[in-house]
Amino acid sequence: MKRILRTTLPRGAATLAMAAAGVFGTALSASAQQPAPLVPPVVAPAPEAPASTAMTTPSMTGPLVANPNPWNFDAGPVGKVYVTGVVSGLGLAQQNATPGDKGLHPDVSNAQAIVQTTEGLIQFYAQAGLYSFPALGLPYVSAWRTTGDYFTPVPVAYVKLAPTDTFSVQAGKLFPLIGAEYAFTFQNMNIERGLLWAQEPIISRGVQANYTLGPVAFSLSLNDGFYSDSYNWLTGSAAYTIDKANTLTVAAGGNFGHTSKNVVSTTLPPTFKSPFFYNNSDIFNIIYTYSAAPWTITPYFQYNHVPSGLGFISDNATVGGAILASYAVNDNVSVAGRAEYIGSTGNANSPNLLFGPSSSAWSLTFTPTYQEGIYFMRQELSYVHANSITNGFAFGKAGNQRGQGRVMIEGGVIF
Repeated sequence: MKRILRTTLPRGAATLAMAAAGVFGTALSASAQQPAPLVPPVVAPAPEAPASTAMTTPSMTGPLVANPNPWNFDAGPVGKVYVTGVVSGLGLAQQNATPGDKGLHPDVSNAQAIVQTTEGLIQFYAQAGLYSFPALGLPYVSAWRTTGDYFTPVPVAYVKLAPTDTFSVQAGKLFPLIGAEYAFTFQNMNIERGLLWAQEPIISRGVQANYTLGPVAFSLSLNDGFYSDSYNWLTGSAAYTIDKANTLTVAAGGNFGHTSKNVVSTTLPPTFKSPFFYNNSDIFNIIYTYSAAPWTITPYFQYNHVPSGLGFISDNATVGGAILASYAVNDNVSVAGRAEYIGSTGNANSPNLLFGPSSSAWSLTFTPTYQEGIYFMRQELSYVHANSITNGFAFGKAGNQRGQGRVMIEGGVIF
C-alpha cells in the first residue's frame, strides 16, 4: 500500500503541474495577443481665467458691458486708482420736431473719463467730460449745451467712507436712487431714456448711507432732489436679492419742504435743470429684475404726485409702467426693447406734467447692439404717441401733433 501511494502521488502532482502549466500557458498566450493597455496622458489643468476687475460703478444694465480689465495705477496711500471712461457719438433723425429742435442731430453722446478707488476706508469717485441726455418725448439738446446747462463738466463726484463691507456713507454729486434707467446713454439698454425717466431726478447733491443686511441692500439719502440746491429731499430704496436671478426693489422720495427754484435756460429748446413742479413732488417705484442669460427683463411701476398750492388749485399725478428687456443672441450681438405707458390724472387747474393736463402717452423702442471688446455700435427705432394733448404741448412746430418717430445710431469705446 505504501509503495502504491509513493507511485501515484508523484504522478498526481505531475498531472496538476501539467494542468497548471496548460492553464497559465494559455493565459500567457492570450495575453500576448492583446495590445498593451493605454495609459491616459496626464493633462495639466487649464489655467483659470483672470478674475474680471470691471468697475461696478457706474451701474450698467447691459447689454453694453464695462471693460473687464481697466487701466489702473498704484497711488501709494490712496491705493489702487482705476481710470475708465466712454467716448461715443450719435446720429438722430426724427419727425415732428418741436419748436427750436431740428430733424437731424449729429453729436457727441459721451466724452467722459472716470477716476475711482474701490478699496480702503476712504474712497472716491469722479466722472468728468461731455454728455447728452436723449430722451423720448423731449427735444434733443446737444452735448455742449447739456453739459453747460445741467450738471457742469463734472456731473458726478463724491467721497465715500466705508468702515465695513456692509456699511458706507457717501457725499457729493450722486446718482439718484429713483427709477430703473440711469442718466447716461451707455448705462442703459436703449440709447434714449423713456417717458417715465423724464419724471425722475437725474443727478442730486447730498449725502447717502448704504447698509447691506443679508440679501437686502438699504440706501437712504438727504439731497436737493432735482439739483435745486435746496436740501429738502429725502429718498430711499430697499433692494431684495431673492436669488441670483431675481431682485425686487422698492424706492421712494419726496420734498419734505418747499422749493421755489425753477432753473430754465433762456435758449430754445429750453432745458429744465430744476423744474419747479417736480422739485416739489413725491415719487414712488416698484422695480423687479430678472437676469439669467440670455435674458434680462425689468418691469417697473412709477407714481409721481405734485400737490396743489403751487399756483394751481388742483394737484396732479402721473401713473406709469414700463417693461425693459434685453436678449443676448451671442457673445457680441443682443437686442433690447422697451414698452411703456404713462398717464396724467390732472385737469385744467393742475400743473402740466406731460403733454398737457389729463394727457397720456405710450412708447415703443427697439435697440439692436453689437459689442466687440471695448468697441460698440447700436441702432435704435422708437415711437411715441400722445393722447388727450393740449395744443402747444405735444409734437410738431405748433405742438399739436400726437406722434413722433426717431431713428438713432450710437457707436464708441468703453475703455
